[in-house]
Parts: sequence; structure tokens; C-alpha cells
Amino acid sequence: MERHQLTIRRVPDRVKKLLKELARRDDKSINQISLEILERGLGLTGEEIIYHDLDDLAGTWVDDPQFDRAIEEQHRVDPELWK
Repeated sequence: MERHQLTIRRVPDRVKKLLKELARRDDKSINQISLEILERGLGLTGEEIIYHDLDDLAGTWVDDPQFDRAIEEQHRVDPELWK
């Protein structure tokens, strides 16, 4: 596989800091860890990406008749307002 050199400009301090921390933790170079992150983010590793965006909310729904009535009220159209 042919390899290329790229330059990434204007890397925010927080990104640089985290890349350094990850590289140090895994005993890898910043270049190696950056390539791994890029490949994973682009879906090139074959790993399934598991998102945790709404995990805290999943399965927490509670039936609430007051809420249901409030929503129903919002769906009611007042014909006088549409004249």
C-alpha cells in the first residue's frame, strides 16, 4: 500500500493535548495514534462503532397523563386564530 505524507494545520490545543496523552498511554507516536483514530473514524478498521449519546435516557420513559394532556393541547387548532 502506498503511503503519503499530509500536514494538518490549525490543530486546537485540546486536540494536540489529547493526542499526546493517548500516544503516551499506548506507547505510540502521535503519528501512529492519529492514523489509528483517522482510520477508526472513517470506518476503515472493520470495528463496529458504538455510540453512547443517549444511553442515559434509554429505557427511562415514564407514562405521565399530565404530559400527554399538555401535548394534546398543543395539537388543538383554534379556528379563530386562522382567520
